[in-house]
Amino acid sequence: MPRALVNTGIEIEYDTIGSPSDPTLLLIMGFTAQLTAWDDAFCRMLADGGLHVIRFDNRDCGLSTKLDGQEADVPAVMAAAFADTPPPPVPYTLSDMAADAMGLLDHLGIERAHVMGASMGGMIAQTVAIEHSHRVRSLISVMSQPGEVEVGQPSPAAAEAIFAPPPTTRQEYIDSAPIWMVWQSKKYRDEARVKQNAARDFDRSFYPEGSTRQLAAIYASGRRTAGLQQLDLPTLVIHGRDDELISPDGGFRTAELIPGAHLLFVSDMGHDMPEPLWPMLVDAVHSHVRHAG
Repeated sequence: MPRALVNTGIEIEYDTIGSPSDPTLLLIMGFTAQLTAWDDAFCRMLADGGLHVIRFDNRDCGLSTKLDGQEADVPAVMAAAFADTPPPPVPYTLSDMAADAMGLLDHLGIERAHVMGASMGGMIAQTVAIEHSHRVRSLISVMSQPGEVEVGQPSPAAAEAIFAPPPTTRQEYIDSAPIWMVWQSKKYRDEARVKQNAARDFDRSFYPEGSTRQLAAIYASGRRTAGLQQLDLPTLVIHGRDDELISPDGGFRTAELIPGAHLLFVSDMGHDMPEPLWPMLVDAVHSHVRHAG
């Protein structure tokens, strides 16, 4: 896969699917998740409907630049967020990650794109829309929240799973992967697939250190409330009723804040996009893009 120098010292691994002559859909993945979390077949369905799909590894993840050794005091950053006080210094924020995404568009010579982000990727996509609105044709925020600590928080079981110490070996990583099923779509949970994906991701890039800095970026970036209220972009918000990692009120609040946003509240969907829901999700994206123009 190709790499793009998008920021000082930051190279981003990416790939594209579909025709460059079609409207671009930039996909931004979530916390610690590699570009492979956007399933090949899902991306092909999007491209087959007339979209030029771009997916990439965020910094500190996958095959993109890793900021080895840079420290972040996550407990202090989270405490500041919940106290609504200024955070301590962090290696980077969501604004820096949003700038990475725009640097990738620059590298590819793309002036404007539809921007779709999932989970932390939704937070980055919202930040792109706020800080680089002239580059955004429309926004699609999936299973995300607006940076307000009052909404979109994990259930106790999901919090325990996501903050669990990382495994140290390939087999331990694969064996522990089913713990993530706590936030996945209950109707479509598939332990074999979870383990298969864990093996794929471990073999491509196992880098637990990056999770600390990404988590610090989320909580240090603060509320996007005012910025979202000022958006003038076609927006689709998608959230699952069964989401235990970012509770559904995060999606409701995002849609409430953005003028004219449409909310798609999906039954039998957790904090994932299982294959049985792809036709519905892809159709919603295609319809949104067509209406956005």
